[in-house]
Amino acid sequence: MLYRLLADFIVAIHIGYVFYIVVGTGLIFLGLWRKWNWIRNPWFRLTHFAAILIPVSELIFKTRCVLTAWEFQFRSLAGQPVTETMFMERLMHYVFFAVAPAWLTNGLYYVFALVIVLMLVLVPPRFRRQTRRKFQPGS
Repeated sequence: MLYRLLADFIVAIHIGYVFYIVVGTGLIFLGLWRKWNWIRNPWFRLTHFAAILIPVSELIFKTRCVLTAWEFQFRSLAGQPVTETMFMERLMHYVFFAVAPAWLTNGLYYVFALVIVLMLVLVPPRFRRQTRRKFQPGS
């Protein structure tokens, strides 16, 4: 029971991760159109960029996602069947009721990475300089 819950928790984290990338990209586009200043927040933009770099680097170096590996390990320990499909393939199958070939899901990673890099160039984050207040005696 515990291992099954842990595997499901890993899936929830994975879905949140994908949500952050996809919705974050949409919000950047919407914020550009609506002239929202918060989309230039460096913490948001740099973590968003890092979030897409991780799956792209996994594709380039042909490594398995740590979250997927943990999920499979917990499913195995729970006695549940383990498939060797990637998380995005399973997500597209269960959410969109479609079978997505690996080239499509891999291509989506690259497209999102390209769009996020372009948005970093076209709508760069704003790094504010902190101004120090000078100490004035008696104030």
